Amino acid sequence: MAIADCMFLELPRFVDRRGDLVVVEGDSHVPFDIERVYYLCDIPQGAVRGGHGHKQLRQLLIAVSGSFDAILDDGFERKRVTLSSPSRGLLICPMIWRELENFSLGSVCLVLASMKFDENDYYRDYNEFCAAAREASL
Repeated sequence: MAIADCMFLELPRFVDRRGDLVVVEGDSHVPFDIERVYYLCDIPQGAVRGGHGHKQLRQLLIAVSGSFDAILDDGFERKRVTLSSPSRGLLICPMIWRELENFSLGSVCLVLASMKFDENDYYRDYNEFCAAAREASL
């Protein structure tokens, strides 16, 4: 996979005077069944999250509150994107190293994942990730 395979997905947002409603349905609004949901919150100023890649897992990241930056890396190219809308999610494909930083005060990052937690699916060493990404591109 390449950074170009990662993209923003617009989620249905229903605007109402009482407040907005954003809907996310697996295999409808995201291109996978949702097997795991978690969120990052109360992130200290200057903290960096992520710092890993996945072999098979696909994720949709949503800034449900506040904003943060995602740095995406496919072993050949790096790209920084900002998430700041609860109705716009970032689809992250397998074989993409990700780092999350620059969290605004009170931000919440919701993560929808295609698989349950599996430590064997992780690349936690950047050099090992890059070697695997380059080998897969041959």
